[in-house]
Amino acid sequence: MAIFAYKAMNAAGSLVRGEVDALNAVDLEMRLKRMDLDLITSKASRNPLGRTRGRLPVRERSLFCFHLEQLTRAGVPLIDSLTDLRDSTEHPRMHAVIASLVESIEGGRSLSQALAEHSDAFDSVFCALIRAGETSGNLPDVLKELNEALKREDELASFVRKLAVYPSFVLTITLVAVFVAMIYVVPELAKLFRSTGVELPFQTKLLMWVSSVITHYWPLIIGTLVGSIITLSTLIRTHPAVTLRWDRFKLALPIIGSVYRKIVLSRFANLFAMMYASGIPIIDTIRVAQDVVGNRVMRDALERVEQLIAEGHNVTAAFSAVGLFPPLVVRMLRVGEHTGSLDQALHNVGYFYERDVRESTANLQVSMEVLLMALLGGLILWIAISVLGPVYDIITKMKI
Repeated sequence: MAIFAYKAMNAAGSLVRGEVDALNAVDLEMRLKRMDLDLITSKASRNPLGRTRGRLPVRERSLFCFHLEQLTRAGVPLIDSLTDLRDSTEHPRMHAVIASLVESIEGGRSLSQALAEHSDAFDSVFCALIRAGETSGNLPDVLKELNEALKREDELASFVRKLAVYPSFVLTITLVAVFVAMIYVVPELAKLFRSTGVELPFQTKLLMWVSSVITHYWPLIIGTLVGSIITLSTLIRTHPAVTLRWDRFKLALPIIGSVYRKIVLSRFANLFAMMYASGIPIIDTIRVAQDVVGNRVMRDALERVEQLIAEGHNVTAAFSAVGLFPPLVVRMLRVGEHTGSLDQALHNVGYFYERDVRESTANLQVSMEVLLMALLGGLILWIAISVLGPVYDIITKMKI
């Protein structure tokens, strides 16, 4: 099949643009007719579904779940609900995805099967939960849980961004200012100091040496930094051993590592609770969680948990034997198993860690601001002493 970018008109007389699979132009027109669209122009696209590649924004997926939950709970047929969503959404990628979902369901597929065709937009957890909702007849409840989970995920991501953006911005501006000073300002001062013959203190000599190295080798320095970052990123993505060491390093960081561990555990606990409550077997839940926890160390631990449960251990014993999960998680698992409310126990764990992440992020941000101020103050003080000391000596000699 080819991918056609089309411009069509809907029943209300509005223009609609999108992309869709079709065998040829005739097949494209027939497919658009089934979507209540009249073809105006079309063009074969060289990039198949280019605008639907990549994960959809959290907000769009959350709105998709919310609207579909409301419509299906009200008794609106699924195909009509998706058609309404397709016609009302303004996001071009989401519009193309929903149009494809409508077409697939009209062709006889279930919603979960149609979603699975867009694995770049909807992950395996999303598809597994929709499948469980279809099987159990609780699709509106599953969609509601997915909406809440997506909002929690977005909130956690916002805390992480809040923690990273300010220090990154301040450090970047400072490094650029220092870099410019080392290349343009310090060399001119060095010429002045050499012309006067003043005996320079050690810190001034060190500053001039650093400036000389940066001035002469800045392309090599920048190239080395960029090359190192690209190489490390490539190794982390492609080499399992490097990925494992990197993820272990992130968990072992003195202060940030603790917050990162809580984020990973919160994500896992909420995911486990949501899938278990939807009726997905524990083994399948753990297997799916391995792909979405976002940490290789945690993935290896879950693989070991899956193996132990398959060998006959209960859930609490399996998680306890791994040794990676904190006592709180193991204790709540034990309580959940004994009371028959494992999903509620894990929801409590997720809530606890989410609240802890909020508090830790706020405290960590304050600490990092103080640390940055001290670091920048020390750097500016060193440059000031290194420059002003010799200048004072020159002025003193001129007076004499």
